[in-house]
Parts: sequence; structure tokens; C-alpha cells
Amino acid sequence: MNRPIRTLIVDDEPLARRGLELRLAQQADIRIVGQCGDGGAAMKAVSEHSPDLMFLDVQMPGLDGFGTLRAIPATQMPLVVFVTAYDHYAIRAFEASAVDYLLKPVDDSRLHQALFRVREQLGQRDAQDHCARLLKLLGDMSGKPELGLEEALQGAGERRLGGQDRLAIRDGHRTLRIDLASVRWVDAAGDYMCIHTDAETYVLRATMRELEARLDPREFPRVHRSTLVNAARVVALRPHLNGEQFLTLDCGHEIKLSRSYRDRIEVLK
Repeated sequence: MNRPIRTLIVDDEPLARRGLELRLAQQADIRIVGQCGDGGAAMKAVSEHSPDLMFLDVQMPGLDGFGTLRAIPATQMPLVVFVTAYDHYAIRAFEASAVDYLLKPVDDSRLHQALFRVREQLGQRDAQDHCARLLKLLGDMSGKPELGLEEALQGAGERRLGGQDRLAIRDGHRTLRIDLASVRWVDAAGDYMCIHTDAETYVLRATMRELEARLDPREFPRVHRSTLVNAARVVALRPHLNGEQFLTLDCGHEIKLSRSYRDRIEVLK
């Protein structure tokens, strides 16, 4: 791009704003048109300055980052890079954003990667096209193709994920998106979850309850206190002692179905 990228920084922490400002000052095509400490001020700044890009903190007092987006008119929507100090917000931001997110403290290499994506998208479409793509993405995630911006942002983080979706997980400084159709089973290992796929095993720092809350229980039922299974990968049931059973997966692996979870058996038939 030849024209400068008009950029707005929104964060309630002055030091965080200053740190991002110093990093962005090293980019010749970035022109900072404003800085805001809350969502209300961000709405006014977007209307006044018409930025191409907004770095938006997720967790702010009063109107948070997602609430701020809901309040910005679709015709004024800039490209958005979410900024957050919390992994669980980062995952939601990643799933809801068509550009990128950054974890605090901001890593230079990740910032450069985010700016590369911003430049690429600005070279392909204007802000109105971006808003339409964002709505389509959120609509696809919620299962409602014809969504308004407010409804989409309110519901995107609540829908349970199934076999046609991807699960976003943290892996060091990266976020990976795993095709849930490739998942065979998931089991707990202390404060971590092991996600076994066709290709490899991924380790996710989360509890069974947290992961279970993100997945559709009809497609990923809990069959043991420490195990979830992909129901589509179950090919047989084998009786065992004391009323217990084993589930045989299409890869040949067997998983115990505990008696306390026998009500889930109907899900698997």
C-alpha cells in the first residue's frame, strides 16, 4: 500500500498504549490518528477520524472490546486487531476476528505478522467489505448466515463447536486451529488436555469442564470423568465387567465407557 494506514489505539492502560505507539512508530506506513482509554471514546474517535485500523483491548472497564465493536456502525468499521492479556479472550478474539489478535506483552514478531495481514487485507478491500466478511464469518460460526453485527458478536462466543468446525488452541506463542473432524478422543492429564487427532496429539492447558463447555455434547460426549470422544469415530461397543463397556474407534483404539456415563450411549448409537 502507498497510502498511510490510519490507526487508532484503544486500551485502558496508558503504558500499554505507549508501548504499542513506540512499536508502531517504527512502521513507515502507520499513522496513529488517535488513542483512547475506553470504549465510549473509541466510538467517538472512529466516527471522527475514520481509521483504517484499530488495535482494540478486549478487557476494559465499562464497555469492553466486544461491546465497543457492537456499538460501532457497520459503515464505519475499521479493520480490528484485538489485544488482550488473557488466553481465553485471545481464543475468542481469534475466532471472531478476520484480521488477528495480540497477547500482552506484545511480541514484535507477532505485531509484524498482524501488520502484514492488515496490509494484505487493506490492499484487497475497504472497511465496508471487511465488515461484510466479518459478519459472514460470525454468521457461519453461529449457524445463522443472515446476522446483524450486534447479534453476531453477541452469539459468536456461545455456540458449541462440532465436527464441521475448527478448535482454536494455544501452542506457545502460536494459535493452532484443529479440524474437529480429525479428533478421535480427548483425555485429561492434570491441568492439561490431550487432544488425539489422526495426525498427532496436541496438549491444551484447560480443564475437562472448560473444553466440554466449548464442544457440542451430541458430537463430543463425555464417556468417562476424564475422557471425551468423537461420536462419529465410534464403530462398536464391547461389553465389559460390572456393566461397563468399551468403545471401539475407527482407528482400533478402545475407550472405557463408565457406568455413570451410560446415558450417553444413546448419543453414540
